[in-house]
Amino acid sequence: MPPPTRPFLTPDDLASTDFDRDIGAPGAFPYTRGIQPDLYRGRAWTMRQYAGFATAADSNRRFHYLLDRGVTGLSVAFDLPTQIGYDSDHPLAAGEVGRVGVAIDSIEDMAVLLEAVPLDRVSTSMTINATAIILLALYAAVAKRHGTPLEALSGTVQNDILKEYVARGTYIYPPRPSLRIVTDVMAFCAREMPRWNTISVSGYHMREAGATAAQEVAFTLAHACAYVQAAVDAGLDVDAVGQRISFFFNAHNDFLEEIAKFRAARRLWARVMRDRFGATSPRAQQLRFHTQTAGSTLTAQQPDNNIVRVALQALAAVLGGTQSLHCNGRDEALALPTEESATIALRTQQILLHESGVANTVDPVGGAYAIEALTNRLEAEATELMAAVDARGGALAAVEAGYIRQQIHDAAYRAQQAIDARESIVVGVNRFADAGGTGVASDLFSLDPEVERRQIDRVRAVRAGRSEREWPSALTAVETAARDGANLVPPIVAACEARATLGEIADALRRVFGEYRGG
Repeated sequence: MPPPTRPFLTPDDLASTDFDRDIGAPGAFPYTRGIQPDLYRGRAWTMRQYAGFATAADSNRRFHYLLDRGVTGLSVAFDLPTQIGYDSDHPLAAGEVGRVGVAIDSIEDMAVLLEAVPLDRVSTSMTINATAIILLALYAAVAKRHGTPLEALSGTVQNDILKEYVARGTYIYPPRPSLRIVTDVMAFCAREMPRWNTISVSGYHMREAGATAAQEVAFTLAHACAYVQAAVDAGLDVDAVGQRISFFFNAHNDFLEEIAKFRAARRLWARVMRDRFGATSPRAQQLRFHTQTAGSTLTAQQPDNNIVRVALQALAAVLGGTQSLHCNGRDEALALPTEESATIALRTQQILLHESGVANTVDPVGGAYAIEALTNRLEAEATELMAAVDARGGALAAVEAGYIRQQIHDAAYRAQQAIDARESIVVGVNRFADAGGTGVASDLFSLDPEVERRQIDRVRAVRAGRSEREWPSALTAVETAARDGANLVPPIVAACEARATLGEIADALRRVFGEYRGG
């Protein structure tokens, strides 16, 4: 965001701001200053480290490494074939198995991934969208196998399919049946898994694709409105739905703007839920969010600079009132993080909590002229963008028409132009670059080339060792539910228990819903 027209701000810049109406107290509507009256004085944010690579056994070892070092919640990354509904031995999976996350083909993989993890005590966040319903079903099936009641499970499944059409591209089915899958997850969890957050509406990936701070807020909340409306249309109670929606935001480089962004999003969502949807429960009005530092800001050149970037971004998230946080590793512009890099990222959070003092005061930046003016400005810009989405028939129609995607692409182009012209400085890249090379560490993470072969052997062994009667009938039940409109989660859980594979379940849905080819 450009600097203000004057070098400093005064109370005159907040002349239209009413303290009680717009700022208020922490824990009170419109929650500008946070959703808890005592924030981190009462409970620290959840420290998550996004992890997942190679096989389930490899990722399980990394999970326990992180838990032993103080991580308080797991955050699972899945490989590309898992994200788009292909088993590891599918021809289109070749070369991608275990690369950007863990490969999960069946209940046996999920059981290994979660081995010795106390599911009733550790919350798990799963970054998965098109196949979110299948991964949730696998998680539930493993819990049932271990005798853990579903109502004891806590965590989040991202399940935000709309942003896939505008920012990431890991969709399978067309938008409308995909939205039906989302609401099926919401309805099932409302009955069976009441502690589970059924959707994490994600601005993170739109920001990574080039969205501005205001666009990140606006398009994330516009997507959230579509999900809430779909849930209400499906007969769910808005106050119940609102309490299980969480959000996922990016912490980018502009320190003050990012703090203000989180405050503006929280205030705007509270007003949307109250005034647009009639939510009366305070918890349904509250925007609860996870933050990840900005992967797109990390540079391959001078990678140790990324430690500083991540620390500042994490501090912005904390000052903005995040509920959980992931810090990226310094080497993630080059490879998956090493254990050393993951530990430095975790220690960054621990230093912020235990040494910096920022957690001792609730919303310590509240009332600062620059912060409050930026909060007002971002809320106004986001409100205008949300109105533009509504004018196009709402988020689903805007996604189908390509409007949101084009807005993000235009913003990304402008940002790159500024970097190329050196109007926007990237230290170590377009200024202060080292002539001697990139300073790349020699101990980057490398994936065992045998991972793909071993995973293919695993999925084929599962197919060879299962009942020839149970899994075909279970897949038929999934397909029938998809055609008849019944909730999809119970038959998918049953298919997982019958050892049907992720790709087979995804294909059963493909036969009914078709595939989306983009536009």
